[in-house]
Amino acid sequence: MTIAVFSAITTSFVQHWLTDKEKPSVETITFESATTQPVSLRLPETSTDFTIAAEKTIHAVVHVKNVSSAKGPQSLMDFFYGYESFSTPQIGTGSGVIVSPDGYIVTNNHVIEEASELEVTLNNNASYTAKIIGTDPNSDLALLKIEAEEELPYLAFGDSDRSAVGEWVLAVGNPFNLTSTVTAGIISAKSRSISTANNLSFIQTDAAVNPGNSGGALVNTKGELIGINTAIKSRTGSYVGYSFAIPSNTAKKVIEDLLEFGKVQRGILGISALRAESIEAIRRGLDEIEGVYISEVNVGSGAEIAGLKSGDIIKRVDGLPIKNFTALTGYLSAKRPGDQVEIIFERDDNQLSTIVTLTKNETADLNRLGLRVQNLNEMLQKKFNRKEGVIITAASEYYKNYNLEGKVVIAIDGIKVSTIEDAIEASNENNTYRHALTVIDEEGNKETLIFN
Repeated sequence: MTIAVFSAITTSFVQHWLTDKEKPSVETITFESATTQPVSLRLPETSTDFTIAAEKTIHAVVHVKNVSSAKGPQSLMDFFYGYESFSTPQIGTGSGVIVSPDGYIVTNNHVIEEASELEVTLNNNASYTAKIIGTDPNSDLALLKIEAEEELPYLAFGDSDRSAVGEWVLAVGNPFNLTSTVTAGIISAKSRSISTANNLSFIQTDAAVNPGNSGGALVNTKGELIGINTAIKSRTGSYVGYSFAIPSNTAKKVIEDLLEFGKVQRGILGISALRAESIEAIRRGLDEIEGVYISEVNVGSGAEIAGLKSGDIIKRVDGLPIKNFTALTGYLSAKRPGDQVEIIFERDDNQLSTIVTLTKNETADLNRLGLRVQNLNEMLQKKFNRKEGVIITAASEYYKNYNLEGKVVIAIDGIKVSTIEDAIEASNENNTYRHALTVIDEEGNKETLIFN
């Protein structure tokens, strides 16, 4: 299968106003920082120097080459009759960031997807074979490891929650194995969503993006890693002014989970939210509210135990302003089940607060299949006399003639399903519209349904 290598961040900034011919007068501006301490900023003569951050970053950003095999027919006859086919090597490239001196590297999942061989080249042109430690397709992140005889240069994680719109950033990638390339831009927006298929929260920059930079570093002027460059928004596939990075707090948590648990542990509030852009929100006049409108609270969830109700509007989490659902999911993506968060919410024009203990996610939307599934709790395990599988709690209109709701899925396209994590992974394996569901009903009857 040909690897689809997304473009991610490289920026270009030319300081037209900094010339030897004209030097603007110096102006001093005082403002309040995040720590409420006055900070004096002298502009533009003492404008930000990128050299220290660049020097810290370039040696920690690597080139990643993905070699995979794609099968194809040897002749037209083979194509029509399905005879033996051959394998053609396919090569995809991207970037990665060394995050520890012993060779751990974070990159995008789409950079290394379907890889049969991975080669990592450092900025000094030394090459290593890399192994995959873990992947998380949901956040589009992957963790690699290379073995080097010496300690490697690496980047420390910064706090992406404290990054600010208008802040200078450097985007560093290693495209086409040209060694690391540094460009500059600013943070254009935070908590951006670029797809309705997931709730990922991105940092948006005005960075110029070109192929091969997926998985590279977005750093602040201190040289701290605040994002993993991931994607662009473009009709042409080339840079048009919008680029996006996964926040470092999310990336750090994903990496720690992959190392400790082998998979990502996600903590949830246990609510359903009414998105501001939805037809329902517009109909009810809720499309212009600032915050997250709770449409439903899950039974037994941390949100219900903490007293949150349908109709409440979440305004802040742990003191962080929450303007939309993407901002909420972005912040919670760095939390685990069992973590506690303070929720400031609005109810009947009153501002209230409560502490919510996050719980493990037991429900998943399989968007590609049009199904919502849930892990089997103790009651359902007794009801179906089995501990493995996921129960279908909602199905799209496509399945209206099959009565799928209430049945337990035990396999998707022949892949065994024990939990919602298995269901998500299995549903993402098949890129075609054709799929097969193996289900069991309350009487224990098993059937495999094939959909085209």
